[in-house]
Amino acid sequence: MKLPETGRGVLVSGASRGLGRAVARAFAAHGDRVAVHYGTRADEARATLASLEGSGHVLVGGDLADPGGAARVVDEAAEALGGTGGGIDVLVNNAAVNLPHPLAETPYEEWTALWQRHVSVNLLATAHLSHLVARRLIDRGTAGRIVNIGSRGAFRGEPDHPAYGATKAAVHALGQSLAVSLGPYGIGVASVAPGFFATERVASRLTGAEGEAIRAQSPFGRVADPDEIAAAVLWLASPAAEWASGTILDLNGASYLRS
Repeated sequence: MKLPETGRGVLVSGASRGLGRAVARAFAAHGDRVAVHYGTRADEARATLASLEGSGHVLVGGDLADPGGAARVVDEAAEALGGTGGGIDVLVNNAAVNLPHPLAETPYEEWTALWQRHVSVNLLATAHLSHLVARRLIDRGTAGRIVNIGSRGAFRGEPDHPAYGATKAAVHALGQSLAVSLGPYGIGVASVAPGFFATERVASRLTGAEGEAIRAQSPFGRVADPDEIAAAVLWLASPAAEWASGTILDLNGASYLRS
């Protein structure tokens, strides 16, 4: 079982914009074929698809909070990617929600609904996609990679977004469990834990005093570019990174340190 260096089929969940778009571009520039997944942002996902280098890329829509929807996304991506590898070789679990819900200010009904939403998308969708892709790899008898997008917030706490921090911590733990169980099949599983990085979603927060405070969290005096995170994801999905399986890679510019 040997993972190809390039020409692989790659499914990136939540790839319509932001980090997902950067990850899709990184794999495409590397010579891989990418399935760009989106939930509701079809126009932005089409823009991502149009920006990819090379050929053989596809667009796949679906609600990952629904287990049936997750299965359809994997089926469609695998069939469309096809190729000599027979479908998906690499899964990047990037899709996530991050909605504010500080306990002292959030009514109970809203609190429970937001927790259910975060768990369904951030954790369960990651688990379901991982199962679906890994079983395909096992049945094919081929090696593969799963890379999960976690967060610095899993370690430092997210007072205004507690469900986000909790589900990202669970994603890290899930990745380590899967790394042990899937290693015998040649499937490496790793996670990245980014700090703050610049995307369209958070652009307004990076202006004024709040932006200055966020940049000051790192001794480099800035936030990350999504391409920096994508480069790490690309490496973790490579044949050279097999021995990194089980790792949680901190990518936060020394804004939060742990040992």
